[in-house]
Amino acid sequence: MNVQCPHCQAVFRVDPERIPPGGVRARCSRCGGVFPIGRTERPAGVAPGDGAAPAAPPTPAPSPAAVSASDALAHAAAAVAAPPPPAPAPGPTPVAARPAASPFRAAAPDPHTRAQRIARALVSDMVAYHPDKRERSLAAGTLRQDFRDEILKSWEEYVGQVGTELAKSTPYFRDALNDILAKGQKLF
Repeated sequence: MNVQCPHCQAVFRVDPERIPPGGVRARCSRCGGVFPIGRTERPAGVAPGDGAAPAAPPTPAPSPAAVSASDALAHAAAAVAAPPPPAPAPGPTPVAARPAASPFRAAAPDPHTRAQRIARALVSDMVAYHPDKRERSLAAGTLRQDFRDEILKSWEEYVGQVGTELAKSTPYFRDALNDILAKGQKLF
């Protein structure tokens, strides 16, 4: 199904099976706005795009031997004239019935956990883009010099994402360089 952000009008494709029955609040990846997404379910037997509700089951007719003609006529007229009973109004959803954790909602990450994750991702990218250079540099003992430009670019990105204070006051980036780029050696 397609979902449209009411804030920026961005359209996203969402698998209806991943939405819990009570719906979910989603965050737009384009503008960051939060909006509810309801689960749209079609009743069984209704084709997609068919807005008509399924027909009500026919009312059983009384046996002709037990009912007179006037009673049968009155019963038939009442069955045709009587509107179907209204659907019961949905009551408030009990709090206990909602899922404990929504697949779309995540708690705000701890800044230190986020900084560690970003540092490791940036260093992992260096390894992914230059695997041969890494192996040659480790063997030659020139890892620091050979990766100088990549390390500086990644450091600038790291500082931009986590902030100068957190970047300079924690060893997360250096630890990621040693653990991932230097394969556990303390080179940085």
